[in-house]
Amino acid sequence: MATLSNYLAVIAIIISCLGLFGLSAFTAQRRLKEISIRKVLGANSFSIIRLLSTDFTKMVLIAVTIALPISYFIAKSWLEEFAYRIDLEWWLFVGAGLLALLIAWLTVGLQTIRAAQVNPVECLIDE
Repeated sequence: MATLSNYLAVIAIIISCLGLFGLSAFTAQRRLKEISIRKVLGANSFSIIRLLSTDFTKMVLIAVTIALPISYFIAKSWLEEFAYRIDLEWWLFVGAGLLALLIAWLTVGLQTIRAAQVNPVECLIDE
């Protein structure tokens, strides 16, 4: 049962990363002209990567802020029903939040780097 749960957790993480990757690709494509104009006006690639990553970082931080207290209370009430009890450590929840943020950065990073490296002439030629 534990092995099956681990496999299903990995599959759930992969599916959520695919969704986040698709959302970042859509956002980068939608903002391609804005990125090109910023590059023409002198923005470097790091500032563009930071611009696109900030939106996803905010979303993940909001999700972690909402999920951590809820998961703490659910885990605490579930663990109280066992004969042998353990204490929940705060660093487990902070570690899970940081891991979620790291996974989001790695997932979004490829798309933001691609969007930052695009040639502005190709995007603005239609105008």
